[in-house]
Amino acid sequence: MQHSTQKKPDILTTTVGSYPIPEWLSVMPTEQALIDATRVVVDIQRQHGIDMPTDGELYRFDVNHPDTNGMIDYFIRPLDGIQAQVGRQEWHEFRQMQTMAFRAKPAGVVHAPLGEGTLNLVTDCQRMTSVAGKDIKFTVTSPYMLARTLLDKHYGDFEALLTALAEVLAAQVGELDCACLQVDEANIPGNPHDGPLAAAAINIVLDAFPGEKAVHFCFGNYGGQVIQKGNWRALIDFLNLLRCDHLVLELQHRPKADLEALKTVSAEIVLGIGVIDVKVNPVETPDEVAASIESAESVLGSGRIGWVHPDCGFWMLKRSVVDRKIEALVQGRDRYLGV
Repeated sequence: MQHSTQKKPDILTTTVGSYPIPEWLSVMPTEQALIDATRVVVDIQRQHGIDMPTDGELYRFDVNHPDTNGMIDYFIRPLDGIQAQVGRQEWHEFRQMQTMAFRAKPAGVVHAPLGEGTLNLVTDCQRMTSVAGKDIKFTVTSPYMLARTLLDKHYGDFEALLTALAEVLAAQVGELDCACLQVDEANIPGNPHDGPLAAAAINIVLDAFPGEKAVHFCFGNYGGQVIQKGNWRALIDFLNLLRCDHLVLELQHRPKADLEALKTVSAEIVLGIGVIDVKVNPVETPDEVAASIESAESVLGSGRIGWVHPDCGFWMLKRSVVDRKIEALVQGRDRYLGV
């Protein structure tokens, strides 16, 4: 009996990471409820035709930190060498550093060499693959973004702190058994001068993973607000330093000039472009998604785009909105490709 092999579309679809926490999970946050919710989130994406789904990052959610959806504290709090409880003086010292104008309180104080502590990416990935299989994407926050949230009282050198964080993440990333790893970075777009430092740390994490490697960049998504100034043109040299297979870039909520700048990204790196705006509630039509892809290819060239996706994660939107945006993403891609 012969089995037909279906050719993958020339442009693949994915989601960036987060999905709105189902109300029943927030009411009853047990391990079994989390497993069930993960199964639901992945299945919703697959039913709508997403080629590379994510697990929704449901395990990260913290009601005390809803503004970041666990992007920082999930990774920082469990680590050895970090004090998560900070006092008035630490608040003051962190403010004096002026590293993050939108964050007044450090995520933690580094007082000793960093270690993995109770951080367990492997178990969270295994939960995902146990209900969804291995053809799925797992996400981690960039060591650069994490380092920028810390008050360092041990290393005394930002590069040393950054490298230590990267090595802790890399040690666990090397054991992840899934198709794709995505490193998320929303801080370097506002600090392009740190490009070489950030790229070196991100590459430590990427190099540890044996599968498809992606890096997601956006200009911030806090309560639907952009928090980083800057543009993609200032980041091209940085992007070309990354040892990744594809990029996952915010573009739908960006000026048209940003798209033009991406023409100089290395041809060895596949481009992923945002065609769904996560900072607004109106749902794009398939025709609008198709038009966004057509516009991007007219600038970047045929065959340059390998992925289309939302600009960022979906955690701040209502599920009813998110599900329709996911559906429009796939239908728009199909309409553009004529499939």
